[in-house]
Amino acid sequence: MKLFLSQKFNTWKGWLYLLPALLFLGVFMLYPLVDVFIYSFEEGYNSASQTYFGIGMYNYSYVLHDPYFLQAVKNTFLLVLITVPLSTGIALLISVGLHSIRPLRELLQTIYFLPYVTNTLAVGLVFMILFKKTAYSDGFVNLILNWFGAGPVDFIDGPYWAKMFVLCFYTIWVVMPFKILILTSALASVNQDYYRAAKVDGTSNFRIFWKITLPMISPMIFYLIITGFIGAFKAYSDVVALFGTDLNAAEMNTIVGYVYDMLYGDSGGYPSYAAAAAILLFSIVLTVTCLNLLASQRKIH
Repeated sequence: MKLFLSQKFNTWKGWLYLLPALLFLGVFMLYPLVDVFIYSFEEGYNSASQTYFGIGMYNYSYVLHDPYFLQAVKNTFLLVLITVPLSTGIALLISVGLHSIRPLRELLQTIYFLPYVTNTLAVGLVFMILFKKTAYSDGFVNLILNWFGAGPVDFIDGPYWAKMFVLCFYTIWVVMPFKILILTSALASVNQDYYRAAKVDGTSNFRIFWKITLPMISPMIFYLIITGFIGAFKAYSDVVALFGTDLNAAEMNTIVGYVYDMLYGDSGGYPSYAAAAAILLFSIVLTVTCLNLLASQRKIH
């Protein structure tokens, strides 16, 4: 009896410790999600008068047929499909290189981590200056292109592919330091006995990397892929830093940017449409995350 009461007391004690976190999640995450889900079905919702004239699927139909939303979906998926694999792969190569060298390893790790602690808007403005073509200058990047005989390209106000290149390049630059830090720590945690045994057997460095290193750090790789997908789907401030606030005119809006525009932008005042777009984004991110988790159960060590 005493053992049962002690276990019950410990259970309630554990829930008491969790109570502040549960209250925080309920008030600031669960309740807003339920609220937005309800708003997405209220047609013509007016936030000032708290009234609406109907309930149905019209908000979703409008959003899914809105060319601005379709453009935002296209931009977001391109950003995700390009930046997540490239940034993870490049970070893995850099981490392996850093792990292989001894001199100045800590200094190099600090240098690679600096972009992560720098304000994203500030970095975006620097990128805009490097790539932007003005009446007085073609920009530093175009100067380098001229050295190789290539014509100047307007990366900020020019063709779509040029703007998407800048956005992807900037995104990879911003997210790579965190991935390098995580992967470098993962490589340092691998048991060195595996490497010694492989060397004794005369195994090549590539086979050691493929058969030992990758499987041992695969949990961290899949963690970075999942968080990378989620972060890329939520991209907005980076795009604003590069192309300004009128992203629809620049054809560079994202799904999060579309939601913001529906609430506060030039086309603002439509919270029902914004709620429907937010729920669609939530569904996409949830689906992609679940697929990644299912794949990780079969592939990770």
